[in-house]
Amino acid sequence: MIDRICITPGEPAGIGPDLCIQIAQQADKTCERVVVADPQLLIERAAQLGLTLKLRDFDAQQAPQINAAGELSIIAVPLANPSRTGVLDPRNASYVLETLRTAVSACQAHTVDAMVTGPVHKGAINDGGFAFSGHTEFLAQLCDQPLTVMMLATEGLRVALATTHLPLAKVPAAITKPLLRDIIRILDADLRRRFGISSPAILVCGLNPHAGEGGHLGTEERDIIEPVLEEMRKKGIHLLGPLPADTLFTDKYLAHADAVLSMYHDQGLPVLKYKGFGRASNITLGLPIIRTSVDHGTALDLAGTGKANIGSLQEAIATAQLMAQHSRQGARAQ
Repeated sequence: MIDRICITPGEPAGIGPDLCIQIAQQADKTCERVVVADPQLLIERAAQLGLTLKLRDFDAQQAPQINAAGELSIIAVPLANPSRTGVLDPRNASYVLETLRTAVSACQAHTVDAMVTGPVHKGAINDGGFAFSGHTEFLAQLCDQPLTVMMLATEGLRVALATTHLPLAKVPAAITKPLLRDIIRILDADLRRRFGISSPAILVCGLNPHAGEGGHLGTEERDIIEPVLEEMRKKGIHLLGPLPADTLFTDKYLAHADAVLSMYHDQGLPVLKYKGFGRASNITLGLPIIRTSVDHGTALDLAGTGKANIGSLQEAIATAQLMAQHSRQGARAQ
């Protein structure tokens, strides 16, 4: 079966358009790549890169079409203002957000199987007059989901986050029993539904050094995390922890785990990015649609140079296809 994957290039001045054009140079017999972007932006960037690009209007009424080398299907969204390679323009914040809305709508209408997002520049979007803390939160709002879970994955490691883009000083207060219950429920459910894992084994990090050391280095483990884990184990969820984060990321534990739940952004993601930066995908769990993303930023200095690495975009597309396939299999089994 040919999948249809919708791709938003993200910040028009960054490497997102480059990545779409570069990956289009490779034919793919398993996937129709549907980019949501300004056609002229892609044509001009392809010329700057010295690469061939043919754009084919996306037709939702037709069966999925394999893209030949140098070809992309496109859903056209016009730039708000002409874009200069490597130069941020907050006037294009509305364009970036509209590409996301369009991709979400295509997923909700089931005209595409999943969406893959290129890197955005949060500062440029906020400077453009829009309150924007990240893709994950914006997509949750579009899909009317009160809570989603950010998970990054690379070969041999998946790391989900209990909290995402919070100042470190606000993390302890944000780790509550209701939050952890919901995060664990979403993580377990989507590992089953989207990844085909029948009984996921999840390692849970403690918040404090040495996982609190019995309350001597912090009480969040004793008072909040441990009671929730015991409660969720009784519901049939396979959880180990809370474990000290400095030893959890070793083969002793990871060899038998399907995912790690980290309490905050910089507790788990540095390990994952050390292991697989440029070969990892960012996944939003808990949505009614499938969304993956690259693991890097806009790299304005590389835009238009041809030096951008397509590895993470390839991984994000492959992960989206895998999740779509497992979702279809699960739906048929019901």
